Amino acid sequence: MQEHVTTDRAGPGQDNSRLLIVDDDEPFRLRLARAMERRGFIVETAGSIAEGAAVAQRLKPTHAVLDLRLTDGSGLDIVGALREARPECRIVMLTAYGNIATAVAAVKAGALDYLSKPADADAVEAALRADPAQASLPPPPENPMPADRVRWEHIQRVFEQCGRNVSETARRLKMHRRTLQRILAKHAPRA
Repeated sequence: MQEHVTTDRAGPGQDNSRLLIVDDDEPFRLRLARAMERRGFIVETAGSIAEGAAVAQRLKPTHAVLDLRLTDGSGLDIVGALREARPECRIVMLTAYGNIATAVAAVKAGALDYLSKPADADAVEAALRADPAQASLPPPPENPMPADRVRWEHIQRVFEQCGRNVSETARRLKMHRRTLQRILAKHAPRA
């Protein structure tokens, strides 16, 4: 089910940039949509590849934020529909599974940038509005997330994706089941 987050007209001071957000994590998707709306975008969201492709054809967005891993496939599958609808659409890929291979695949598919989750709205806006001619490495974050917290969040996400099945999660993370159970029993490390 697609969600229309804003009205069809931008308010005063807004630039009519149309943004499509495709992510299967509904709370994150809606939170990012509200934040991007406050930054002047006309936002529509989708939770799957089929919804995202349909909204792309109808909306013809100027910008798009796509989750790399969706429940029904890869966000890369939507890039073709976005390029068909609007060849100059500026695409940013988001993923909780940041690695070089997926970053290269995202850029080859047509994304201008690739951000690791959890990405804040300021980083997403900066990536969407960045001038490709001025591309350079971004400055390091002021308060980066501690490694323990990143590890804990990754484990929690894989656990949820495995249907909260401890054995399957342990197999995918290549760790002993009892070690995983101890990690899951603890509270999140402080950020």
